[in-house]
Amino acid sequence: MQRPPIQEEMDRMRFDTADPSTVRADLLDTFPYAYAGRELVLELTTDEFTSVCPWSGLPDFGRLRVVYVPDARCLELKSFKYYLFTYRNVGIYYEHLTQRILADLVAACDPLYMRLEGDFGQRGGIATRARAAYRRPGWTAQGPLEP
Repeated sequence: MQRPPIQEEMDRMRFDTADPSTVRADLLDTFPYAYAGRELVLELTTDEFTSVCPWSGLPDFGRLRVVYVPDARCLELKSFKYYLFTYRNVGIYYEHLTQRILADLVAACDPLYMRLEGDFGQRGGIATRARAAYRRPGWTAQGPLEP
């Protein structure tokens, strides 16, 4: 059976996407943790993460969860929200954005431990969950890392 011309055109269609180099890690800000040396497990979650498929340019939606143990600095939430917004038109694979966000957050606040989990909407009927973690060399948790 021959496909209608409009279907063939849609198969070739691709929307413009921004390059990952447009992500603004410089927006991330921190504040001093007044209780440095006292272990605290923080959890940040958002259901509002969006980027785009690098192949089609169609929107992708995800839920992000950051769990971290600060050392001397905590992540400022407004800056985190603005940083995430810079992914809005970026064409990036889930695997890459998970590692990129983790690296940017670690660079910004230099935590003792950080884990990023992303639950992403379906592409072609397949949902994706990606997890990445950082642990400062030589650091051992005093208690459980789940809040």
